[in-house]
Amino acid sequence: MGAGAGPEAERPTHPALRTRACELFGIRYPIVQTGMGWVSGVHLTSATARAGGLGILAAVTMSPERMITAVRELRERTDAPFGVNLRPDQPDLAERVEALAAEGVRVVSFAGAPARDTVAMLHDAGVLCMVTVGLRRHAEKVAALGVDAVIAQGGEGGGHTGPVPTSLLLPQVVDAVGADVPVLAAGGFHDGRGLVSALAYGADGIAMGTRFLLTADSRVPDRVKREYLKADVTSTVVTTAVDGLPQRVIATDFVDRLAGRAPWRRGLGILRASARLRELTGLTPMQALREGLVMRRRGRTPFQVAAAANVPLLIRAALVEGRPDAGVLPTGQVAGVVDDLPTVAELIERIIAEAEAVLARLGGK
Repeated sequence: MGAGAGPEAERPTHPALRTRACELFGIRYPIVQTGMGWVSGVHLTSATARAGGLGILAAVTMSPERMITAVRELRERTDAPFGVNLRPDQPDLAERVEALAAEGVRVVSFAGAPARDTVAMLHDAGVLCMVTVGLRRHAEKVAALGVDAVIAQGGEGGGHTGPVPTSLLLPQVVDAVGADVPVLAAGGFHDGRGLVSALAYGADGIAMGTRFLLTADSRVPDRVKREYLKADVTSTVVTTAVDGLPQRVIATDFVDRLAGRAPWRRGLGILRASARLRELTGLTPMQALREGLVMRRRGRTPFQVAAAANVPLLIRAALVEGRPDAGVLPTGQVAGVVDDLPTVAELIERIIAEAEAVLARLGGK
């Protein structure tokens, strides 16, 4: 079994910070590190788990074999709970869930609504299901499916995002799902003040992506982190040029060029990307076809279905290969207010200390 959580495990906290999310996931602090493709690997996820939050391993772009290897590596590093992020339309989803359950994974998260059968399959395997939503109606839908927790991501969030700001979306989602489903707030969170504000809206904690990317434990190359740190709150753009769906990224010359490409040039890039992504994830051509058919049934256009293979590789070029001039940099607007690279443990302890100070001030102490 892996290393324990360390002496900080005994740190007392304000009762308001011991939320239903803490109880549900078995974590000390109501803070979730989201499953960011190519970013939330073993090192970052285990650092979050050891520091008392819920780390989510990004496994969408992993082959099944690599996913299980990563889970076992996590188990060697920590015995704290963690989750795994998958796509609800992955053609081998059932096999992956069975394998994750056998490894004792606590949570599986999705960025889109899973099928009712998928939720039931997870529950039958003893695994919790958490889904990210960007609109109230999506929250109502997944709550009716019986999911265990919801992440409400406001438009400030990075990557695929919706049009509603967190301050309006969060109370809507809290009201929509009712008292039985814990809600995590995402989009713009980075400190203890934000955590307390989320609790005031009725959430049970916060989920952060960009802020965890910008830590010393993130394996994103330093030169790429510097690009993020140079950003201000107006340095991002929501574009459909990458895959036809709204996605918040840092505004770069590459993104501008991508938006201006002729359709036939985008098509060539998508064909090359599709072959490369199948190689990385272990998908057979038949599985890729099945995945495309599922996406079509979910209302994706033919371009969006094809371009879905392009996105992970454009992100990989920037965040793994360190070539921001040849890829995209998904980010929340919160990058514009981040100016340091603490360890994950330092970040979480700082957020909790700030939250406690705010709660003490509001309580008149």
